Amino acid sequence: MQAEFPSPHEILVPPAFAGERLDVVLAKLLPQYSRSLLQRWIDLGHVLLDGATPRRRVLIQGGEQLKIQPIFLPDPKVLAEELMVPLDVVHRDAAVMVINKPAGLVVHPGAGIRSGTLQNALLALEPALALVPRAGIVHRLDKDTSGLLIVARIPTAHAKLVKMLARREVGREYLALCNGVMTGGGTITEPIGRHRTQRVRMAVRSDGRVSVTHYRIERRFRGHTLARVELETGRTHQIRVHLGHIGYAIVGDPVYGGRKRLPAGASAPVISALAGFRRQALHATRLSFQNPITGKALIFEVPVPEDFAALLYILAAESGS
Repeated sequence: MQAEFPSPHEILVPPAFAGERLDVVLAKLLPQYSRSLLQRWIDLGHVLLDGATPRRRVLIQGGEQLKIQPIFLPDPKVLAEELMVPLDVVHRDAAVMVINKPAGLVVHPGAGIRSGTLQNALLALEPALALVPRAGIVHRLDKDTSGLLIVARIPTAHAKLVKMLARREVGREYLALCNGVMTGGGTITEPIGRHRTQRVRMAVRSDGRVSVTHYRIERRFRGHTLARVELETGRTHQIRVHLGHIGYAIVGDPVYGGRKRLPAGASAPVISALAGFRRQALHATRLSFQNPITGKALIFEVPVPEDFAALLYILAAESGS
């Protein structure tokens, strides 16, 4: 893989950003890049503000002309690191990879985590991904959610995929095992924002960001429902928040699941299986999108992992289905 030099971004700064620091404004205007990477570009002179090279902390007035020349350098804080279990690469072409992420794997470093992440593993798998933002990662799954993720192999593909996600041109379907028996599918349109007092949580808030989740029944059990969920937007913890909000929290969810509930008259195997399932029963089962370079339609689907499948088997046996 050869290094690319993407086209520069030229932006007229909106007046609404007056009084904010340059690096903060850049992070809002170009969310496809990490703030640390944007700061490095400022320091290296790859950002021009009205034709001059500014400092990170310069305050924006509004109306300035920005020119940003992306350049991708290895992040010295994120090192290549092979995992104990090799990555499951479902697809690879010149532009993208599709990874089947196991539960328990953090996607990228943050919040004190610097190693053992998918990003570390991708850099070990393909060292040239150091030249792509976030080693090619364009969207994320929670640590304990399993399933499909797209990884861009070149900067051009990364930039296009970020735009495709923003335009809702990437189809993402999940399987979620929920507490309670649903009577039918539907669409949840409640806005989501940061919880007012518990900052690690998200919550339905009237002043939150527009969030749309579609769901339908895949299979019913005695006291649970396996739902197929499709994301129209991609907010943090969106599926977990939305399903919990309508009263069908995901089994095993430690944050949004509330008190553990057991079906009336549950057998010992069911009680044991539910007690032993210590993560949210959520799996990204299907991805559909166009290759960002060739335009070819791509569709991928993977079954739930063994622990999830075993739980479904026990619930089905209990329900006689």
